[in-house]
Amino acid sequence: MQFGFVYDKKKTIQALRYHFISRSEIKMLIIVVNVFAIISAILFYFKKIRPEYFLLGSILWLLIMIATWFILPYVVYKKTAMFQQRFIATIQSDKLVLETEAGNAEWQWNRFQRYTESPNFFHLYFNPKSFLLIPNDDIGDEMRHDIRGILKNGIS
Repeated sequence: MQFGFVYDKKKTIQALRYHFISRSEIKMLIIVVNVFAIISAILFYFKKIRPEYFLLGSILWLLIMIATWFILPYVVYKKTAMFQQRFIATIQSDKLVLETEAGNAEWQWNRFQRYTESPNFFHLYFNPKSFLLIPNDDIGDEMRHDIRGILKNGIS
């Protein structure tokens, strides 16, 4: 199967958000800050703490949400030259080939640890922090289904 694609900025940033929110470290940080904010709100309500601690919890929560939802995805998008290029993807039963004007790259499926699917992309992970985004919204349902089968069989 072969198809061409370019990265749409809004969809790519949304996929990066999905990646960051799904990271266990970010999830744990959000949970800890939320628990801190809830406890500080309860203690503030019962006049056990001063308002500064409640304000601190609220500000921390807000900063983490802004960093995760806005800053991180935009910084990664801006610094990654790959998102500005045109690609031709060739998906075979044993490998993935990406071609650009600058050259091509080829990966056997066993090089990937896992994959996930978000609304507009397949996320192919080399390791927990290194991954490829392959758009799935501009391909037909049949091809998308075939790609899912190849990914399921090729990536253990």
